[in-house]
Amino acid sequence: MEQKTIPIAEPLLGQKEIDYVTECIKTNWISSKGEYVTKFEQQFSKYCQTNYGVAVANGTVALHLALLALDIKKGDEVIIPDFTFAATINSILYTGATPVLVDVEQNTGNIDINKIKEKITSKTKAIMPVHIYGHPCKIDEIKDLCVSRNLFLIEDCAEAHGAEYKKKKVGSFSDIACFSFFGNKIITTGEGGMCITNNKELAEKMRVLKDHGMSKNKRYWHEIIGYNYRLTNIQAAIGVAQLENIDKFIEIRRRNAKQYNSLLQDINGITLQKEEKYARHVYWMYSILLNENTRLSRAELMQKLKSAGIDTREFFYPIHVMPPYKQFAVEKYPVTDYISQKGMNLPSSSRLSKDDISYICEKIKEIMK
Repeated sequence: MEQKTIPIAEPLLGQKEIDYVTECIKTNWISSKGEYVTKFEQQFSKYCQTNYGVAVANGTVALHLALLALDIKKGDEVIIPDFTFAATINSILYTGATPVLVDVEQNTGNIDINKIKEKITSKTKAIMPVHIYGHPCKIDEIKDLCVSRNLFLIEDCAEAHGAEYKKKKVGSFSDIACFSFFGNKIITTGEGGMCITNNKELAEKMRVLKDHGMSKNKRYWHEIIGYNYRLTNIQAAIGVAQLENIDKFIEIRRRNAKQYNSLLQDINGITLQKEEKYARHVYWMYSILLNENTRLSRAELMQKLKSAGIDTREFFYPIHVMPPYKQFAVEKYPVTDYISQKGMNLPSSSRLSKDDISYICEKIKEIMK
């Protein structure tokens, strides 16, 4: 009998994706011109409770585009969490600005607002919090801080489509918010991203920057240096179809997290992530920590699960330990170090069934014994 294999993440695609992509091909509108790009921008920004969307090639360039639109440059400082994917810091370095690393909260993995306050200087121009693994950070407190200090706020929402802070969608709090639609995200276009904003001028500036800096009124006339950061109509067609099911996907993930919590809550050695009262967690990744009560290493657990056909993933490495970024480590980051060493992601796809989760949890119980 062939062993069951459960990946850490995989997209959930359907007939609508096929239909919309087929329409693009039949009409020959396959590149960055086409009605699906506009539809996706309008529908996704509306879903996130904002006025404007600018579709781009991926989540990393979305962050870069946001920074460019806000004129972040060499000599400026941007505050970010130490616990995040490298795209967050890379986008800042592309502009020549200086990233300032901040430790995170242990209960959520999100940036610690008290630590942010300690890092603001006369060079600080923006704060870029990350809603890590789908759990919203304390974004209203961060927004208040930005307003009081006259700083820009850029939300990195790459992992948090549809997540809510106090019943308001993440991405709607900031000057510009950035999303990724990579293949493992809650909704996907294969590769792709989006900047959303309530500021019309910023939206128009990003549209010019993402299209080689070309004038909107004079074709092939360039008054600024721009970039080719465009999303294709085919990718946007997939995005429109995916967006039709986003609430369904989120409910599946929340249901799956509830089942995980129920089956894993009594296992000695595992700490479950809690959903804070202010948050609606979307569980892009369902996460656990191996605490001091286990003698089993994370590597051992992951290897044994792999042997059982279950794919898992380590938490992100701290930004400050990786070679390109060590120069920005100016202090200790104990919480990031701890959760990075102890944390792991379990299979989190919207395709997961109840039987899949039961199987995963049974294997974890067997191994932990």
